[in-house]
Amino acid sequence: MADWGNAGLDRGGDRHQISAIEKKADNSKPEGQPDRFISQDLHGARLDKTVKQHFQLPWGKARAWIDTGKVFIDGNCVADQSFPVTAGTRIELRMSQPKQRAEPKLDPRLVVHYDEDLIVLNKPSGMMTVPHPESPEEETLDRLALDFLRAKDPKAASNRASLGVVHRIDKDTSGLVVFARTHVALKALSEQFRSHSIERRYLAIVHGRPKAQTIETRIARDAGDGLRGSVAEGAKNKKGDELGRRAVTHLHLVQSVGDASLVACRIDTGRTHQIRIHLSEIGHPIVGEKVYVRGFEGALISARRTMLHAERLGFIHPRSGEQVVWVEPPTPDFLKLLGALSLKLS
Repeated sequence: MADWGNAGLDRGGDRHQISAIEKKADNSKPEGQPDRFISQDLHGARLDKTVKQHFQLPWGKARAWIDTGKVFIDGNCVADQSFPVTAGTRIELRMSQPKQRAEPKLDPRLVVHYDEDLIVLNKPSGMMTVPHPESPEEETLDRLALDFLRAKDPKAASNRASLGVVHRIDKDTSGLVVFARTHVALKALSEQFRSHSIERRYLAIVHGRPKAQTIETRIARDAGDGLRGSVAEGAKNKKGDELGRRAVTHLHLVQSVGDASLVACRIDTGRTHQIRIHLSEIGHPIVGEKVYVRGFEGALISARRTMLHAERLGFIHPRSGEQVVWVEPPTPDFLKLLGALSLKLS
């Protein structure tokens, strides 16, 4: 059992007040038990932040100790990372406590398939696929999926590592995503994505009535206006390097009614925001699009998010060598807007 002593108690708050609390606590403290009192500057803070600061831990370690039932507040085990702490209450680490596995936060209905090599999920809109360095969001799909696997498949050796990321879909976009659970699966799936043999079909509600077509451009991080977009073939930067990367989207018109259409997009490449950019650049931005609406002069149809759904995902399974395919229908909000616009899936 670790003995954390009394180091760090003078970080914030009143030293005399804390000392008095310590003295009172020492009279009833079980011998050998680590204890520490939450200082005034952390009053109302999340438990994970409090554990990190009090015990000078990395974020991951602080959260792991909370999740495994090692953190006690006033003698009660607290396994909720977001629990708001109160100044003056006692915080303890009981390292000899048996591990308690927190119930996974991922809705099990989002898990389409998992085996010893991979996991396929139906991502809801509003959730990030993986963490982003500029975002404070912690409950990303990859982390929640790993928590789920550790709870449901606890003996798997692959649970010791993070999931392998082979592709992403935007936070606003819903639909199918696959993660690898082993290095072998990651290598096999990544190679299929690089060779463009992965089958990916998206549904989108767009403005106007686009024609069926194949869109092939080079998409660059900055198309000249600070946003990602297509650049002219052969365009180069100041160093002489060719700008952009090849992006191919095959567009199929499912149905048009009035000023809106339902389209299906099959992509050969997976550039960031590819479908959103291509549809906008041909004059038919996705309904709910807030970034890529260059030059569109029509009336925008209101939607709370970008109406894009990853409907179909298929690839060669890295272990069996068989072709596997999953199809997930659009989310309720997508279907509701289709109905409001008198559009149908087929």
